[in-house]
Amino acid sequence: QVSEVVQFLLVKDQKKIPIKRADLLKNVIREYRDAYSEIIKRASRTLQEVFGLKLVEIDSKRHTFILVNNLPHVEGKYLCGDKEKEKMGLLYTILSFIFMKGNSVKDIAVWEFLQMLHVYPGKQHSVFGDVRKLVTEELVRQKYLEITPIPVTDPPQFTFQWGPRAEKEISKKDVLNFVAKVQGKDPTFWASQYSEAQATP
Repeated sequence: QVSEVVQFLLVKDQKKIPIKRADLLKNVIREYRDAYSEIIKRASRTLQEVFGLKLVEIDSKRHTFILVNNLPHVEGKYLCGDKEKEKMGLLYTILSFIFMKGNSVKDIAVWEFLQMLHVYPGKQHSVFGDVRKLVTEELVRQKYLEITPIPVTDPPQFTFQWGPRAEKEISKKDVLNFVAKVQGKDPTFWASQYSEAQATP
């Protein structure tokens, strides 16, 4: 049962889709539901020791889990293919922008920021494909980004925040150091971001 759970979690994680306890019970654990806690505990240990992945509950009401890379990674380097690496680079850039703007940014500001980097939401991109879809659907579904509609806006507007997966996987300290490096400034130049980054692991 434990190895089946591990395989199920690894397959789901390939798509970075959060895993629901109900799915685990229905598809894998089935008649062993009484041993659920023990199975999950052992599966977590295996994931940690063998794959360097940590099973993290991101929603205790709905019992939803994600796998977080627990291996020490060199800043900006991820264990994935080139295309995935470039997507992570774009995500990292968006998360940096959100963090530096006070953790919540209007969608229009994100699109304007991306256009400055020659990434246009309405156009097909050679690496990212449909950028708007990648940002508002894929990265949201993977829980890297969260979208909140702004009430009474026409056309509809919304804000972007870091999603629970980003909070678990990406260090605000790394993000601030990345921005400081790009801008050639000391991280302490941004006082509020610096104190927030120091306060988070």
